[in-house]
Amino acid sequence: MVETAGSAGGLQPTAIATLFAGNRLLATFSPGDRAILESAAEVVELTRDAVLFDAGGEVPASYFPAAGAMISLVIFIGDGRTVEVATIGKEGAAGGIVSCGSAPAFARAVVQMSGPALRVPIAAIESVKARSAHVRSIFCRYADALLAQVMQSVACNALHPIETRCCRWLLTAHDRVEGEIIPLTQEYLAEMLGVQRTSVSPIARSLQDKGLISYRRGRIEITDRAGLERNACECYRSVERHFAAVLPEPKPQKLIDAGGGMA
Repeated sequence: MVETAGSAGGLQPTAIATLFAGNRLLATFSPGDRAILESAAEVVELTRDAVLFDAGGEVPASYFPAAGAMISLVIFIGDGRTVEVATIGKEGAAGGIVSCGSAPAFARAVVQMSGPALRVPIAAIESVKARSAHVRSIFCRYADALLAQVMQSVACNALHPIETRCCRWLLTAHDRVEGEIIPLTQEYLAEMLGVQRTSVSPIARSLQDKGLISYRRGRIEITDRAGLERNACECYRSVERHFAAVLPEPKPQKLIDAGGGMA
């Protein structure tokens, strides 16, 4: 379920500024580019397990998560199994970023962790891309970074042991949540890794025995981030390096709030 919190234009100026500043892509928008989106955007609360769009279906809107929210792009295999191919949080967006107009989705976009996001209809996305060279550039750069994540996931899933893949996934999730707690069950983690739950349970115990995580049903606390990085495969660092090269940390532009003042 995706709950609507209200249109961007109807929110308090501070809330609008927080939403735009809280997403790495939106934080780079000029006041003019931002105004195009504000008129059509809605603030939504993404709830866990909500399906934003499905494979083969139309993509009605783009979702720009803020800190804490996380979306997975998931592929279904013919025998009923699923595997995550990309994770999207406050650094990016899901849906319609590089497609030109209407196009069917290839993967399912499902909310992995609840949190706020800005929902923008595809028509508004196309409008701002048509008018702004900056927006076209930042979206293309993000698409390159997202493709790198997908390609690295393919190699990682094929070649690396489950434990190092698990460490990589936990680091990726930790980067996108607020604080040290990741709300997660072993069943869900197994589904994201494309393995059986019985494969994940001993790995979770091993990581806890090493002091890297603390696990209670439904939540994982990262207790040794540096140790988790040492135990992860090189795929985590490879994707992070490419992301930093293609889409450096933005210098947010000044934003004009709904009342006309600077935020």
